[in-house]
Amino acid sequence: MAVFAKNPIMPGFYPDPSICAVGGDYYLINSTFAYFPGLPIMHSRDLAHWEQIGNAMHRESQLPLEGAGHSAGLFAPTIRYHGGRFYVICTNVSHGGNYVVTAENPEGPWSEPSYIKGAEGIDPSLFFDDDGKCYYIGTHPNPEGCKYNGDWYIWIQELDLETMRLVGEKKDVWNGAMRNVIWPEGPHLYKKDGYYYIMNAEGGTGPDHAVTVCRSRDLWGPYENNPCNPILTHRHLGKKYPIRYVGHGDMIETPEGSWYMVMLAVRPKEGYTTMGRETFLAKVVWENGWPVVNPGIGMLTEEVEVDLLRWDPCEDKDSYTCRTNRKTCVPGSDREYLFAGMEELGDEFLFLRNPKGDMCRLAKGEGLYLRFGSRTLKEIASPSFVAVRQQHHEFQVEALLCTENLRDGRKAGLALVQSDRYQLRMELGDGRAEVILCEDGTDRQVAVGPAPEGEIRLFLQVKGLSATAGLETEGRAQVLVEDLDIRSLSTEVSGGFVGCCAGLYAVAEGLETGEEALYKSLSYRAL
Repeated sequence: MAVFAKNPIMPGFYPDPSICAVGGDYYLINSTFAYFPGLPIMHSRDLAHWEQIGNAMHRESQLPLEGAGHSAGLFAPTIRYHGGRFYVICTNVSHGGNYVVTAENPEGPWSEPSYIKGAEGIDPSLFFDDDGKCYYIGTHPNPEGCKYNGDWYIWIQELDLETMRLVGEKKDVWNGAMRNVIWPEGPHLYKKDGYYYIMNAEGGTGPDHAVTVCRSRDLWGPYENNPCNPILTHRHLGKKYPIRYVGHGDMIETPEGSWYMVMLAVRPKEGYTTMGRETFLAKVVWENGWPVVNPGIGMLTEEVEVDLLRWDPCEDKDSYTCRTNRKTCVPGSDREYLFAGMEELGDEFLFLRNPKGDMCRLAKGEGLYLRFGSRTLKEIASPSFVAVRQQHHEFQVEALLCTENLRDGRKAGLALVQSDRYQLRMELGDGRAEVILCEDGTDRQVAVGPAPEGEIRLFLQVKGLSATAGLETEGRAQVLVEDLDIRSLSTEVSGGFVGCCAGLYAVAEGLETGEEALYKSLSYRAL
């Protein structure tokens, strides 16, 4: 009996998806840029229900992010499985370039990165041929010099897995399907029925994004263009279409012989995207030796019928979710974190760059202590900030905060962060609560009110492109600001490659202090 997957299958900031199949298990990975830990590892058995089972970059030694801009750090990864081992290849554009990490168990631990000398460019992928050889495929600027911005080429070279060194011939094989194409990127190499296929994104990861494909009988080419390119795009559907920026796909085949593709897309609200690029699913069939996406429809759909048995990680006692007593929440779900009863944070929590080990701690029976950091969210640094992804157009996030320690310049509260230059913060300190909207690096106080000592419940409610923020003490609610315009927290205004994240924040600006703010709980729910 088939299951229906609801798009997006990974709601919120889950861009640049890559997927691999291992028997009846499916593993998916996404970009994380300047967030730590990096590269979430997702698992499913039906392509509809997913669980996070870890992060590929889960130690500071693996993931240097010092000085990385919000949309720098880790770009598009690829996950593959070969010979009993998982391989993740990615680019740290801020430190070291292209690298590989490996694991025998996708739950981890993952190895230290092996940086690949001579692997220029971004968006690398690995391909294992029938003879066991491994090939690197990536993208780099036109070797003869870029004639225009985005004039890049896709290239291939053999990779020695023992030494993690490129060996033998290096060849540029493709520069996109369209004439004068910009940014041919995210290439993935497949083999089917005697043909090698390169599937890539082009047009830039914005309104003109598209998925295209070419093929050759020989790995080294020449590659012929699919006459039906692009095989998937929404760029022709207009600015008001509810799903846009479609591209950057990767494909798998199920044991039953069905094919599916994951790709990124956005769901703007009135033309503004606050959640960033999300992961979607589509069905693929093969006709005349070429992949056809969602045949008869040719665009993404709200639901995808998947020819697999239904599987739910919350019901399978052998799932990572159940084995860890639901330590990590499944993507797209409501969640309530009661910190006093938690032994560790789930894998879905995010920090900025490389947080110090004593930045936050869980104390049994008390809650989560967050150290007052000297660095603010406006700096390219590691502020005291712990967050989860925004997953819905309409949601409410709440936190229960003890305010006794909020004085002498120490502040704590909630923040909705798009980047270091665009964010919405509700800060409590010295007996008052402020709501601050930061746009292009400039703070603007939009509301202020009293904040008595004791336990205060902070709430931030977002409905589309407007936000309401306030606090509640002893059952009495105080709205500080209502229907605040937050279009500036969108990709279209702020730029970059990320989506918004909501979380807890503590700061003593410019001061080094060992003191901490105490949070009892954090909750996120869709409205």
